[in-house]
Amino acid sequence: MRVLSHISSLATPSVNPTNQRKIRLRTFVWLVLLLVGLGVIRSAIATRLDGFTVDEAYHIAAGVSYVKYGDFRINPEHPPLVKLWVGSVIAATGFALEPLRQFSDKPDERAFTQSAVFQKNDPDSVQRRARAAMFVLNGLLLVSLAFALRRGFDPRVALGALLFLIIDPTVAAHWPVVMTDLPVALLSATAIVLATFAFRDWIRTDLALCSLFLGLALAVKHSAPVVLLSAALIGVWLGLWRPVQQLGNSRGRRLLKLGAVLAGALAILWGFYFLRYAETRGGKEAFNRPLADKIRDVNTPFYHAVLAGLAATHIVPRAYLWGFADTVHAGMEGRPNPQLIFGRLYVRRGPKYFFPAMITVKLPIGLSILSLLGLILFFARRLPADWNIPAGVILAAAILFSLVLAWGATYGGIRHALPVVVLLSIFTGLFVERVMASYSRSLKAITMLAYVLACVSAVPVLRPWEYFNEFVGGTQNAYKYFSDEGVDLGQRTKEIADYYRKFLKPTGEIPNIIYLTSDEELKARDVEYLGRDMQRDLQRLSQPQRSGTIFVRSVFLSPNIFWDRRALREATPATRFGNAFVFRGSFLSPADAAAVLYFHGIEKHYTDKPDDAAAEKAFQQSAEMDPTPFFVHIELGNLLLKRGAREEALRAYSDALKYAPEDQLIRRPIADQIERIAHHTDREIPPLRNQFLE
Repeated sequence: MRVLSHISSLATPSVNPTNQRKIRLRTFVWLVLLLVGLGVIRSAIATRLDGFTVDEAYHIAAGVSYVKYGDFRINPEHPPLVKLWVGSVIAATGFALEPLRQFSDKPDERAFTQSAVFQKNDPDSVQRRARAAMFVLNGLLLVSLAFALRRGFDPRVALGALLFLIIDPTVAAHWPVVMTDLPVALLSATAIVLATFAFRDWIRTDLALCSLFLGLALAVKHSAPVVLLSAALIGVWLGLWRPVQQLGNSRGRRLLKLGAVLAGALAILWGFYFLRYAETRGGKEAFNRPLADKIRDVNTPFYHAVLAGLAATHIVPRAYLWGFADTVHAGMEGRPNPQLIFGRLYVRRGPKYFFPAMITVKLPIGLSILSLLGLILFFARRLPADWNIPAGVILAAAILFSLVLAWGATYGGIRHALPVVVLLSIFTGLFVERVMASYSRSLKAITMLAYVLACVSAVPVLRPWEYFNEFVGGTQNAYKYFSDEGVDLGQRTKEIADYYRKFLKPTGEIPNIIYLTSDEELKARDVEYLGRDMQRDLQRLSQPQRSGTIFVRSVFLSPNIFWDRRALREATPATRFGNAFVFRGSFLSPADAAAVLYFHGIEKHYTDKPDDAAAEKAFQQSAEMDPTPFFVHIELGNLLLKRGAREEALRAYSDALKYAPEDQLIRRPIADQIERIAHHTDREIPPLRNQFLE
């Protein structure tokens, strides 16, 4: 109740306005810091057992390479802000990194970065330092959002939204991890809030702040151009629609100011690439795959034309454009991955309602109720009159981002929808402000009850990444209905290692690990596993029978169009760590043998010293064990084509087309490759890109 009285005092009038403003500011700062501190404590406790996500080692080593070598060739899939932030901390406190070299596609680059984090350094020390850096970064971004909401609306709006965000388990899960989803969500929401009043009043300080946060968002993740577009549309609309009331503030001048804001954002983006177009200091292109090939991968004519135009004009740094092409191809056109959504299997992308549905099942129900009540107040026009336009702008930005998500891929799950979640929290803040300004005890009780229900549902879940609300049976059963990256990204590796050391190592048993973890991490944690020594284990792993202890990621138990693990799915696990399952016994699983052989081939082919003969043999055996993965036939066809066996390559590509899903973006490139081989015998044919590598 004392906290409520403090919040109420933020709007209490006083005889001395200057002193009252100072008291209110101090109270606001104290409450913001208190809430952020509670959020850090909650997140630190909830995620203390988490291991690395699948991308963190990649980001960390890339960040150190940016700082140490001034070279952006590693991990251009994401802009550099987060990586530079963490990389600066890690490099300053000690990190061994080998000199950079030319990489053979993404698998080779990932192996280099994972080896650096897990084998050439102490991974637990690296994780502690990286988490500390991310707690500080995301804490600062939360404080920035709170001050933007205070400036644009009211301190109580800011506090209501902030309380929403520190309760939300998805925010808690992402707070300490070296990923870009939460930073871009917070920066995007702050930029949109700043834009609502920057383009209303056209004050230079507000415009500069808006430009700053737009630029920071661009420097974090390639989804931020959607936010830049939103800000531009807001500026054009408010610049042309609102009447001119001051001399020297004509509509033309407003549009010039808008242009300066957008140009400033691009200048900030360039600054994070050290004001350099090339990814290397010498200017030579050194990506794991040429930029021209990345752009050719994009099949949609409009996207392809945009990327080609950016490449021709050099509007953005080359590394940024490489990552943008990768994001468009994987994030908008989609990866060829099967995905379980509400118990139904989809390939490449799910239904248009996927992201709203994910927000519905991943948000605690109490928070959903509060944000819905805020939206009802807005549509009922019960907000203060001067808040209607800013609130409408925020809602429009959330809708625009949701529409872009609806036309894109769905493999990322809730993490890709985090900008929408943060924007929705603002409507919770608007509702809280109206409740606190009213004299209704019943409304205050409803608000408190909703927050309490959200806390009861979310806070006890000590692994918030896996949280699902009661609509889908809670955290325990959600894996039966969903298999996206919002369910699991490999955080249970430490527990698998602990289980091995406690129960298996003393007996000498070597387990089979089918989980989202790297060989480098398992070796660093001194886990003996089938596949650690492929000369020793390849023959055993190539057999369809699996015996002994098997660790399986829940996502890999979902029904699948290839590598389907039905025997394991129907078995009863011996134990379970959240979404990591442990099975014991004997199981007939040719899918696992086929998968092992495929990844063995990838390891042999995509390396600085490729062994194409061994890779071809592995791909051939994989296809014989389970012919359903179309991409195995693509890799096999590429190697056959490379050594001049065109007829055999044609058969391999034909098999790829036979087993490819009924999706034109997947099937058309395969059909075109078959056409080239069949009708252009006198021409050198380039290999076909394996979309499963993205």
